[in-house]
Parts: sequence; structure tokens; C-alpha cells
Amino acid sequence: MSRDLGFCDKSIQFWLQSDNTFITCKEKIKILEENCIELRQLMQDTFEDAMLIGVDENFMRTLLKNMVDNLRSPKL
Repeated sequence: MSRDLGFCDKSIQFWLQSDNTFITCKEKIKILEENCIELRQLMQDTFEDAMLIGVDENFMRTLLKNMVDNLRSPKL
């Protein structure tokens, strides 16, 4: 079954594990896809709110990218 993942369906054809093998468990894939959809919508809503408030578009894009770049790994 094909799922609409927004940006995820264009960039993620599979989910790669740290040992370079693919995640094959359907339940795990479903969770990852659902999280991706929810995150995309939250980011889109945040971005649109910022535009409506008057935040510069390039500034907001940079801010969102920086947030991702600064996420802490739970493996540390």
C-alpha cells in the first residue's frame, strides 16, 4: 500500500539502520512513516505561522534547518 508521506516519500525509499541494513519490520516502518507525516505537518504549520506573523522566509528556513542539525542523539 502506498502512503502519502509528503516530503518523506520523495527522499526516503527505505529506512537505513546504523549497520547499513534496511529496516524490514512493517510495524517499525509504520511508526517511522507516521512520525514523518506528523513532523512534516508541524513544521509546515510553524513555517506558515511565521510567514503570517512577518518572519523572513529565509530566516525561518535557516532556523528550522539549524534545529535539525542540533538534535541530540539518544545514543550519546
